[in-house]
Amino acid sequence: MEGPWSLGSSRSLQLGEKEKDPKYWRDQAQQTLKNALRLQTLNTNVAKNVIMFLGDGMGVSTVTAARILKGQLHHNPGEETKLEMDKFPYVALSKTYNTNAQVPDSAGTATAYLCGVKANEGTVGVSAATQRSQCNTTQGNEVTSILRWAKDAGKSVGIVTTTRVNHATPSASYAHSADRDWYSDNEMPPEALSQGCKDIAYQLMHNVKDIEVIMGGGRKYMFPKNRTDVEYELDEKARGTRLDGLNLVDIWKSFKPKHKHSHYVWNRTDLLALDPHTVDYLLGLFEPGDMQYELNRNNVTDPSLSEMVEMAIRILNKNPKGFFLLVEGGRIDHGHHEGKAKQALHEAVEMDQAIGQAGAMTSVEDTLTVVTADHSHVFTFGGYTPRGNSIFGLAPMVSDTDKKPFTAILYGNGPGYKVVGGERENVSMVDYAHNNYQAQSAVPLRHETHGGEDVAVFAKGPMAHLLHGVHEQNYIPHVMAYAACIGANRDHCASASSSSSPSPGPLLLLLALLPLGGLF
Repeated sequence: MEGPWSLGSSRSLQLGEKEKDPKYWRDQAQQTLKNALRLQTLNTNVAKNVIMFLGDGMGVSTVTAARILKGQLHHNPGEETKLEMDKFPYVALSKTYNTNAQVPDSAGTATAYLCGVKANEGTVGVSAATQRSQCNTTQGNEVTSILRWAKDAGKSVGIVTTTRVNHATPSASYAHSADRDWYSDNEMPPEALSQGCKDIAYQLMHNVKDIEVIMGGGRKYMFPKNRTDVEYELDEKARGTRLDGLNLVDIWKSFKPKHKHSHYVWNRTDLLALDPHTVDYLLGLFEPGDMQYELNRNNVTDPSLSEMVEMAIRILNKNPKGFFLLVEGGRIDHGHHEGKAKQALHEAVEMDQAIGQAGAMTSVEDTLTVVTADHSHVFTFGGYTPRGNSIFGLAPMVSDTDKKPFTAILYGNGPGYKVVGGERENVSMVDYAHNNYQAQSAVPLRHETHGGEDVAVFAKGPMAHLLHGVHEQNYIPHVMAYAACIGANRDHCASASSSSSPSPGPLLLLLALLPLGGLF
């Protein structure tokens, strides 16, 4: 994928000819207009199911670049391609700041979009009264998540991630921790342990004991210190970390009723061999830490995000009361932090495929699906590239200052900063299409930082229209709970039945009876 329209397929050429005709654009716009007019009939059903897709670090520039990459992987120019999330009828913007941070982290943001309360950076499942790393500020400041609300309402619940299952995003759904980095007791300071705080892996097994599906990485945090890993026997970094000697996988199994079928798997082969109709509880831990990047994935040992999502929905779907599923494309963020845009964007494309998989297995009539990000990154692409230019390619001109070429993709800061002979590196002398190429950055940092701008929220299904403007991030779970008639705010529901539609609340009824201008 070097130059514009570089893949040169007949489809690309046909598209180019079509686009010369004004009728092509007018017809497209008219069809879009017809689709938009249909949205005047709102879907006010109760959401039997709620699926939340969280692209960690998936800012708007990442969404756009992933769209182009998806198209180019299908031998098209790319810009005209539609991601699955692009097809969602409602889009909003989310303000991502933490209570103490202008540019947020993934823990405080997860607390917002899962628990409905903004929090300090680095803390999960607690209010802003909890200070990071201070165990003694935790008690009494715990806040519960929509996963807990769904479970309390009798729904099945699941967590699927490409990071560790006790990483920032998933942990806010079940844990209450003053520090996101307390993965096991091995990572906790003695003071926190002596004050009674529990690590996040421990909380995963004990706080909500009947989570039906848990899949991702993080195996080493479940086993005693120095326990050899089942897959990487010679790798010391893959060994168990727990100082308390607990085997949390055994504890997970012990909590499950004897008449239920519980399965622990650590590889793709065993996962795909399962019959979801006979699985009541599933724990899948496929790596000692985070899962491999999609581009590096061993497709014998590690499932894709799409495969995990498919299995999760098949298991959760058996509950007549419905389910809540949290899905995280967590390594989009890691690719950006490392300055490896190619890794990040392939992660985003894989998450979009998982969104399509979920859509094919559910109905917009009874399933609310929300796709969003926790925060953005200082990732950009530009340089007046022509149509169809490889998303990982060069801009069509050299710098008018240092006379050197540059890639379209750049970072505001990060590890890609490099000076050769007192000048910016000449990227034409390196393999900038390599999977692990680190795009040039303006400021040298070992790890690229998050961005502070708003991120997109895409929604479809019951009550999706409530995500419609610029919102505080903590508004999101309140919408999901309202749609599903779970949590605290259920007065609008005619009944708890998933087949009923919510009835208007008292305020809406009052407004309907008043003449225009009444009350206000």
